[in-house]
Amino acid sequence: MAARQHVVVVDDDPVARESIVGYFEQEGFKVSDAESYAGLKAILARETVDLLLLDIRLQGEDGLTIMRELRQHSDLAVILVTGRTEEVDRVLGLELGADDYVTKPFSPRELLARARTVLRRLAVATAQAGKGEQVIRFAGWRFEPDRRRLTAPGGEDVRLTRGEFELLAALLRQPGRVMSRDSLLDEISHRNWDPNDRTIDVLVARLRRKIEVDPTVPRFIVTEHGVGYVFAERVDSSS
Repeated sequence: MAARQHVVVVDDDPVARESIVGYFEQEGFKVSDAESYAGLKAILARETVDLLLLDIRLQGEDGLTIMRELRQHSDLAVILVTGRTEEVDRVLGLELGADDYVTKPFSPRELLARARTVLRRLAVATAQAGKGEQVIRFAGWRFEPDRRRLTAPGGEDVRLTRGEFELLAALLRQPGRVMSRDSLLDEISHRNWDPNDRTIDVLVARLRRKIEVDPTVPRFIVTEHGVGYVFAERVDSSS
């Protein structure tokens, strides 16, 4: 029998935490919970975790602080859960490397659907590892999608969050083709398009800071105003 996927819920509201834990357990997940970063660290130290459901508004170290610290050493899948409606919190969470977010009030079914989407993407990426390794090169850069590895012309490894990796992979699959924001959003999240969703713009800005000599005058990821983005550099692919 396959091991159950392990989800950790971090929320300092015991009622909300119990509700999410109960729902996910009914759906067949192994679920742990904590009310603080200290509790989360204790879980991570002793067990393997597949997905973290992290509330932003925590007492003490808030969710964004936890997110920032996690991304310094971990690529754990994270969905931010928040009661805040300000766009700045969602954007900052994505900039820090969150895989998705959901805003309270939400239905448990919606949260479950988003969790399964993130876990499914992770499973697909893991399954690809070990298959005929593909290498994509552009302007001295080396991108290995099977290993989720990006190497700069000087040989340095460049760390990518899951969202950054999926966006770059989508652009590199179709160099020279202008891709709309909604098609790119579908590549990284498979959710309904919201005209006010800035996820793609945030990820593009982060990628430019990592791969462009001058992010303000991009050479690789070029904006097509009113349409979307295009990977404008020549790409060579081999396996």
